[in-house]
Amino acid sequence: MQYRSFPRIPGLEISVLGFGCMRLPVVGADMKRIDEGAAQAMLRQAIDAGVNYVDTAYPYHGGQSEPFVGRALKDGYRAKVRLATKLPVWLVEAEGDWERLLDEQLKKLDTDHIDFYLIHALNAERWNTVRRFAGLRALERARRDGRIGHIGFSMHDSLGVFKTIVDGYDWEFCQIQYNFIDQQFQAGTEGLRYAAERRIGVIVMEPLRGGALAAAQPEDIQKLWDRSPGASPADWALRWVWNHPEVVTALSGMGTASQVAENLASAHTAKAGGLDAAALARIEQARAIYTSRVRVPCTTCGYCAPCPNGVTIPEVFSAYNTGSMFGNWKSAAWQYDAFIAGPGHGADQCLACGECEGKCPQQIPIIEKLAEAHAALTA
Repeated sequence: MQYRSFPRIPGLEISVLGFGCMRLPVVGADMKRIDEGAAQAMLRQAIDAGVNYVDTAYPYHGGQSEPFVGRALKDGYRAKVRLATKLPVWLVEAEGDWERLLDEQLKKLDTDHIDFYLIHALNAERWNTVRRFAGLRALERARRDGRIGHIGFSMHDSLGVFKTIVDGYDWEFCQIQYNFIDQQFQAGTEGLRYAAERRIGVIVMEPLRGGALAAAQPEDIQKLWDRSPGASPADWALRWVWNHPEVVTALSGMGTASQVAENLASAHTAKAGGLDAAALARIEQARAIYTSRVRVPCTTCGYCAPCPNGVTIPEVFSAYNTGSMFGNWKSAAWQYDAFIAGPGHGADQCLACGECEGKCPQQIPIIEKLAEAHAALTA
């Protein structure tokens, strides 16, 4: 296993592969019914092989991920890992909620401390909530009394909002979505470097883009990977992320023991700067093929926000483009239903007021494309 360190936490080695607990195996199709036997075996398999960063969150698996992780880390496994979870800032309505939610999570995880505590899925609106209700002061108190070790955040918004949040506090670490397709999505490469220049450790989520970069690939993409026999699509995608020295660890939401084994094999050898020019060129070829299938040329700049009726326009277009790029509409529809339409931010909430269209630098016919995306993602 390869290890790296956070710039502001010297001496603490973190495995380059982190175990993400959002896509654990389930019983049937019920995301709340974790197959605990299989999931625990996978988690311990990874820890026994050197993984020492375990990531969960309050809403994962309908609120069941944290209690599962608490049980799975019994028998001495809790002491072997750095445990990370995330505070659901969208549930904060008063200053006392920071303490209430943290104490609830500690109880669910059956632990007296959380090593890495993130404010979850920050965007401009939620960052305002953090400031309005003195969230950072509350977390600093919890750090002083030992209930949390390190303070960070994950984010889902534009590069500009990311920079504002980075500059708004003396963060120890942050978590962003990053993979060889999403180089300009949300924080992207510029955000990765922006954080690293400020000595903020970067954790990468979605290095395999929700598993899409590890699943069966379109024929033209697979032909590129087949030029290097033995290297899987997942291996290529993970190595691209780990090629960046700014990345401390990449979280993989593994769902089977074979996926754990495959990711571990990559993590044992992948190093920063380990890809040569030919390999990087091949990955760029794959990226060009994927992006040629994009349905909406949205750059996620965020100028269209906020929508008066709460539609998260860039996220809708991202799900739509994902379905088109990978030809996996089932996965894209699940993403849309679970994270966008379900919480009330889907394209079906569009009132066709047109306020967004005048702000779009790409001159996208947003109203038309939102209707198109919703039809495709709910078909």
